[in-house]
Amino acid sequence: MASNIPKKKPVNKMVFMGLVSLALYGALLLNQDIINNYIGKGGFNAFLPIVTAFIFSFVHGSFTGNFWTVLGVEAAKKKKKEVK
Repeated sequence: MASNIPKKKPVNKMVFMGLVSLALYGALLLNQDIINNYIGKGGFNAFLPIVTAFIFSFVHGSFTGNFWTVLGVEAAKKKKKEVK
């Protein structure tokens, strides 16, 4: 039985993750020299760009997913075929 109760839209999550995303990009752009110095040292610091990319990807992806949900855009659901 399908209910017609509308789902609550994740506006608060979208705004929060958008602000976190902006803060991350701001911190990255304002501290480029410091970040480049750490990455340039080599060794374990060579993994910092990879970790940074994962963090940015998670935060930005979460914001984008919530953004589209708030706008009402959802992925198409596949219909299951009945086996006779």
